[in-house]
Amino acid sequence: MESVIIAGTDGSATALTALRRAASLASALGRQLAVISAFGHASTRQIQLDGESVTIHPEAAAEAVAHEAAELIQREFPGLDVLPLAVQGRPADALVEEAERRVADLIVVGNVRTQGLGRILGSVASDVTHKASCDVYVVHTIQS
Repeated sequence: MESVIIAGTDGSATALTALRRAASLASALGRQLAVISAFGHASTRQIQLDGESVTIHPEAAAEAVAHEAAELIQREFPGLDVLPLAVQGRPADALVEEAERRVADLIVVGNVRTQGLGRILGSVASDVTHKASCDVYVVHTIQS
């Protein structure tokens, strides 16, 4: 099995900052980069968008986010082996479980500031650092 670095994305600018750091590390170390987008257990649902009913498939949405991020990273790091994945579960759990499944060397996460109730429950970075069996790199993604 090829050595891999795991990084998550939700499509946000801060996730992209962490992905770029993960890509830089993976490139320098000759590792594959697995770009993970988590999706919940929610079933398909209908929403109204511009007066039309649109079906939302959580897995398909997560796949689209992972693929878009992976394509962007691939353009910035042309020699890097980038693998986009949609993984079911809470983001922290999805990252940790995929890292264990792939025997990852490292999980890279951003440090998005958690506010309100989330501060009590814990952030993705906090959860990953407590649960991961491999090294975790927390990227400073918050702008001052």
